[in-house]
Amino acid sequence: MKANPTTILIFFVMVALLSGFVVLGPFADESALYQVASITLGTILLSLCFSLLTEDYSWTDRLWSTLPVAFAWIYAYKAGFSSPVVVAALLATLWGARLTFNFARRGGYSGEEDYRWKILNEKIGNPIGWFCFNLLFIAFYQQFLFIAFTSPLGILPSTDTPFTPLSFVAIFLFICFLSIETIADQQQYTFQQAKYQMFPRKGELENEYAQGFRSSGLFKYSRHPNYFGELGVWWSIYLFSASFHGSLLHYTIAGPLLLTLLFIGSTIFTESITSSKYPEYATYKEKAGAIIFRFW
Repeated sequence: MKANPTTILIFFVMVALLSGFVVLGPFADESALYQVASITLGTILLSLCFSLLTEDYSWTDRLWSTLPVAFAWIYAYKAGFSSPVVVAALLATLWGARLTFNFARRGGYSGEEDYRWKILNEKIGNPIGWFCFNLLFIAFYQQFLFIAFTSPLGILPSTDTPFTPLSFVAIFLFICFLSIETIADQQQYTFQQAKYQMFPRKGELENEYAQGFRSSGLFKYSRHPNYFGELGVWWSIYLFSASFHGSLLHYTIAGPLLLTLLFIGSTIFTESITSSKYPEYATYKEKAGAIIFRFW
């Protein structure tokens, strides 16, 4: 059994049935956070089982842009669809729609697996170690992050509270960061499509195609501008949620903080692979920031 459109459809149908059971079934009277945590426990088990059946480890990746959106609307539903929570849920939906589209056109829903999992599997080198990594990091920790970075929606008021100036600043920042992420992904997609279409003529490639990686556009200033946009989106949603409280510090800040740490770790590992493949990447690292833009 391999990951293909049919198995992926079955997976999402099971996730949808699980979510509906939790929200409308015996847990209907529980808090939004309780429901979100219950769904996540089920999707962790589903992801683990499907990864063992298919030897494909991108099941959590396929939930990354979809499950957090569902969580956002669960928060909105439990808050009586108050205007602050609905706005936050709409922002999360914009984020999810854009990311889902980008993931789909790269083959994520047709059976393509993140190439890094195979490399990590080989580095770990034994089935027991890989199973533990699959369970604890790929399935559990990453999906725990879904709870964490959507948790700021749980502190939004359940009444139609007036927006503050900071609320509008947060919405503006969200739009800016989402735009950065969208542009960066499009630039990278365009480059990769051209690169692999031209791959048989590698000896004739020039500039970026010859060096093997993108270093123009937004990538001139950041090696991972899409990460910068992604992190900015969830920091903006946290800022929007905090704008309805007397302090900018709230325990739900742990969500965007943990997400930031994940992206830092992902950057380090991904660049270790890229550096081993492309000799000129070391020079590029001296010119562009890792995630935050460097304009000097």
